[in-house]
Amino acid sequence: MRDDLTKGEQPPATGVFRAGDLFQILRAGRPWTRAELATTTGLSRSSVVGKVERLLRSGLVVPVGEAQSSGGRPASRFAFDPQARTVLAAGIGASHVRVTLTDLKGHVLAEECEPLPVTAGPDVVLGFVADAGKRLLAESDRPENLAGVGIGLPGPVQHITGRPVKPPIMPGWDDFDVVGFVRGSLPTRVVLVDNDVNIMAIGERWFWPDVDDLLFIKVATGIGSGVISSGQLQRGADGTAGDIGHVRSARAQDIVCRCGNTGCLEAIASGAAVARSLSAQGLDTKSTVDVITLAANGDTAVIQALRQAGRDIGEVLATCVNLLNPRVVVIGGAMAAVGEHLAAGVREVVYQRSPPLATTNLRISLSRAGERAAIMGASQLVCQHVLSPEGIEAELTGADAE
Repeated sequence: MRDDLTKGEQPPATGVFRAGDLFQILRAGRPWTRAELATTTGLSRSSVVGKVERLLRSGLVVPVGEAQSSGGRPASRFAFDPQARTVLAAGIGASHVRVTLTDLKGHVLAEECEPLPVTAGPDVVLGFVADAGKRLLAESDRPENLAGVGIGLPGPVQHITGRPVKPPIMPGWDDFDVVGFVRGSLPTRVVLVDNDVNIMAIGERWFWPDVDDLLFIKVATGIGSGVISSGQLQRGADGTAGDIGHVRSARAQDIVCRCGNTGCLEAIASGAAVARSLSAQGLDTKSTVDVITLAANGDTAVIQALRQAGRDIGEVLATCVNLLNPRVVVIGGAMAAVGEHLAAGVREVVYQRSPPLATTNLRISLSRAGERAAIMGASQLVCQHVLSPEGIEAELTGADAE
């Protein structure tokens, strides 16, 4: 995700400029000299020297040559080294698990993927995550430098604890201590868990570096959304922000949703719902995959059904656009494979029902991240945490105590 140099150069609100705050300037990319850092921060040269030395010892900052000299000995320059640590990112889906090793910029170093259903239970699925993680670390150049693990789960998650909360398609996972399991299996204390749509929203924003207000819509077996506002993921008071799949839809009326309520958007516009509707019309659509295949082959009935699903989603999104005023609405998930049909229906309704001020600059687009969204998001979740001023201070303090 974009590093904001302008924000990084500002002194912290507390008035105390720590090594972790200084690191935010170096993290933005270009090399700096000690003198440039002193001028930018207003710190004394001796204070900058001390903080830079701590960062150098951590390995997160490295020398990168010398500045051009105007006479006398040239000054040394320093920069952030994203390869100083690695991150394990795990995307756990309904029917598969992907484990990826990245650097601190989110660049993929290696990965494993397994067709493992989430219904196999937490011990089996997380056991694979841990075993795959160990293999990837062992094959890497720096197996001991794991910064943290990020995990996306296909169900509601209490972000503070990382525990799933009554996930409808994850039997045996309710209140499972995901963080504790992973900490006991891999060499790190940093384990961050969130639901897959929030993770995907974070990953998608990587591909929209100039967009601070983005609404990510996942349309697959179910429907959900991730909300990025002013550059920050919005989880809400209890972590349920963006759960648009269970907003009431006019056309759903008395159709029973898998959540137990009636009239939910998901009950008529998800991939599973479209498959059921088409099956009732005599088409061979047992799953979302069948819908995607027929749409890709140009089946008119399927395309019309997808267009209508887009309109249904658009009804809910029109309210979201009015409320949140995003710059971009992104459609992702499995159904993004035939997403132009969905997007056409979404655009038709959103542009009709939202005021001109909210839609003049609004883009409704298919996902740029595609199937990489969850992995990119899980990696970025960890990177943002460990590279924050507080994360850097925690690492440096721990190193000083050793």
